[in-house]
Amino acid sequence: MLDKIKKYQEEIAQFSATEISEVENFRIQFTGSKGIIKSLFKDFKEVPNQEKKAVGQALNVLKNAATDKVKTLIEALETSVAEKGIYGDLTRPQAPIEIGSRHPISIVKNRIVDIFSRIGFTVSEGPEIEDDWHNFSALNLPEHHPARDMQDTFFIEKNPDLLLRTHTSSVQVRYMDDHEPPIRTISPGRVFRNEDISARSHCIFHQVEGLYIDTDVSFADLKQTLLYFTKELFGKSKIRLRPSFFPFTEPSAEVDIYWGLETETDYRITKGTGWLEIMGCGMVDPNVLKNAGIDSEKYTGFAFGMGIERIAMLLYQIPDIRMFYENDVKFLEQFKAVT
Repeated sequence: MLDKIKKYQEEIAQFSATEISEVENFRIQFTGSKGIIKSLFKDFKEVPNQEKKAVGQALNVLKNAATDKVKTLIEALETSVAEKGIYGDLTRPQAPIEIGSRHPISIVKNRIVDIFSRIGFTVSEGPEIEDDWHNFSALNLPEHHPARDMQDTFFIEKNPDLLLRTHTSSVQVRYMDDHEPPIRTISPGRVFRNEDISARSHCIFHQVEGLYIDTDVSFADLKQTLLYFTKELFGKSKIRLRPSFFPFTEPSAEVDIYWGLETETDYRITKGTGWLEIMGCGMVDPNVLKNAGIDSEKYTGFAFGMGIERIAMLLYQIPDIRMFYENDVKFLEQFKAVT
């Protein structure tokens, strides 16, 4: 009988389990009412008297080993289950991460930059807090010039010479200060004007302004550049330039594209004309070149500028400019498939 008890002790020592149900089956097998240990105690009365002491001690050791094994395994498995409840199933594949989307303003800006980069324009950037010289005076807007009233400006209260830039033309001035012609650059960025917020205007918006300076640059070069741009971005091959006024260009023009009148939406956004204004442009005023230290007798150039929000509203038929700044996830998710 001692050999049988020893065999069961080895079986108990080697037993392991990964489920509580396996431990329960083990408990029933060894310590249950009809289990192995109960059966051995029944057979104990048939053991010769001279062996009873040794067999009895072995049976008690076997019973304690089985009981301790069940207790140890259950505690270990319950702890494991509790940890899974806290941390989840660590063997389970991770939940898919929600993929975000680019903001429509970033999408349109990147498209514009890409189009002009194909014809040699580099990207230049500058500070959003600007001084009066770079934002106004160097651009042919001296103090008390009436054209300054066209741009309602946020001035820095403690220093009236500092302001939030009203256009990215200030970046072009800085670029001309640091580079010799030929110059071919675009300046995308955020600008600020003290305007009432409505469906069509905002106090914060984004611009892309372009500048090209070299010898023998003509208005025909400007028109051809803008025609290339409108074909690439809008797929429209018909533009017109209407005379206009900007202090830093002479002559100046507004650029319209022929959008068409094929749908009800076309009639609505073009007010029945088929034409849409998209930007302003002109030949760089000689005074601006002189202010930047460029020989206006030798060099000429053109400049243009457009609002990114306005372009995005046209491309994606967005009715309200405020939607760009409300951080509405449902609105932004519409652009997941757009690159």
